[in-house]
Amino acid sequence: MNLASLAPLAVVLPILGAALTFLLIRHSRAQRAVSIALLSLTLLLECLLLASVWNGGTAAVNIGGWVPPWGIVLVVDQFSSLMLVVSSAVSLAVLVYATGQGMADGDQDAPVSIFHPTYLILVAGVSNAFLSGDLFNLYVGFEILLTASYVLMTLGGTGPRIRAGVTYVVVSVVSSVLFLIAIAMVYGATGTINMADLAIKLSELDQGTKTLLHVMLLVAFGIKAAVFPLSFWLPDSYPTAPAPVTAVFAGLLTKVGVYAMVRTETLLFPGDSLNTPLMVVALLTMVVGILGALAQSDIKRLLSFTLVSHIGYMVFGLAMSSVAGLAAAVFYVAHHITIQTSLFLVTGLIERRGGSSSVDRLAGLAKLSPLLALLFFVPAMNLAGIPPFSGFLGKLGLMQAGIGLGTPLAYALVIGGVLTSLLTLLAVARVWNRAFWRKAEDAEHPDPVLLAVPVPEGGATAVRLLPRTMVGSTLGLVVLGVALTLFAGPLFRVADQSAAAMLDRSAYIQAVLGDGTPVPAAALSGGGK
Repeated sequence: MNLASLAPLAVVLPILGAALTFLLIRHSRAQRAVSIALLSLTLLLECLLLASVWNGGTAAVNIGGWVPPWGIVLVVDQFSSLMLVVSSAVSLAVLVYATGQGMADGDQDAPVSIFHPTYLILVAGVSNAFLSGDLFNLYVGFEILLTASYVLMTLGGTGPRIRAGVTYVVVSVVSSVLFLIAIAMVYGATGTINMADLAIKLSELDQGTKTLLHVMLLVAFGIKAAVFPLSFWLPDSYPTAPAPVTAVFAGLLTKVGVYAMVRTETLLFPGDSLNTPLMVVALLTMVVGILGALAQSDIKRLLSFTLVSHIGYMVFGLAMSSVAGLAAAVFYVAHHITIQTSLFLVTGLIERRGGSSSVDRLAGLAKLSPLLALLFFVPAMNLAGIPPFSGFLGKLGLMQAGIGLGTPLAYALVIGGVLTSLLTLLAVARVWNRAFWRKAEDAEHPDPVLLAVPVPEGGATAVRLLPRTMVGSTLGLVVLGVALTLFAGPLFRVADQSAAAMLDRSAYIQAVLGDGTPVPAAALSGGGK
């Protein structure tokens, strides 16, 4: 049996889990068991899908038996299957973390009973976006995950969460409307929204119409990916949500936007017509984002700005339109999903253990909790790109590709990338020095727990113990980040093959439309340079 035919289950299983957990809304233990079991099964399925296309295969599944380009088609290739595996692994770790938090807190703050069905709907939307073979189904995937994210962001109903949720909703609706208008314009110009079919028909349009459609899609995806100057909404929206929600948002939501940019740039608009503006945007995203991070005293806001900053690396790799650059970008997306999520989960533990996420109130955590210090230190160094971690390897691949391109703008991006990496190291080092290394009494407004204030009735020390489930899931994700370093060789080979296939495009087009489909020379113009 062709394993790719099981691809729809990557979307169906989380939706089934959402329905079951909603029916079990008054039975929290059963809810947790069902959601974790079905997400684990989804991850196993996606690992099988990745194995089936590991050596360069691309397969398409026609939903309902409708022949492309008329029906919904799901496409499994190396890039989409790698994103599925990484996103589901991260989602599972966050779900276990959230379950531990819920049990420790008695489900009074977050997650609450509605968390599990909503979370699984979010996962289904992400999976649908990664597998989608047409623009409208990609739009549906975005809307599914965005609708779920609205609910998750406002869990608890506090004032700051509602305000952040309103901003997030408004920005998301604007980007979705732009995307929907772009889809209508694409259909009006070509008569199709199937991406494989568009790869052929868009090349027949005049350059002005093609550029307009190109820009419309880039702006819509740029808002979702939080590239500068369309990233203003993110630092104020993400930090207010509960820790597991912030973690999964930081890891996944912007990367779905990046995925859409990569897929449409390589498949629909090959070549270098907008590469120069993309490179400028990448440089500004890196530099402005990390300068914003340096000005923050709250760890969650600092990480939100670094999230924006490091999107610039991915756009840089995409804008080079080369196998080396795109392969490094694919590797860096997988790395960043894992590391950024890890750091937000660790921040949740810091807030729980130290009573705050502000470095002005934190101190002495290395002595108070050595394991927590280790859990922060490893992904922080990985994010900063310290050798030999995967962050260093991904950035090294991008720098080599930029030097190989050899243009003045590429050299400027290489310099900007190195500077951003150094400033990222400075930002996380400041957090380490203030929150973990200095003495508790040196904090500006220390929490009593950090000073080991005795409890009056017993004379014992007031210590907030960290739930083992939360620590274990965070540790697992940190280990996964280290594993990306240990298995960087095979992952880079997959990334190289994936980049070559995306820039060539013939395998994708023929997998969807049939092996006999003639691929015009114009459809191969983006490859390999």
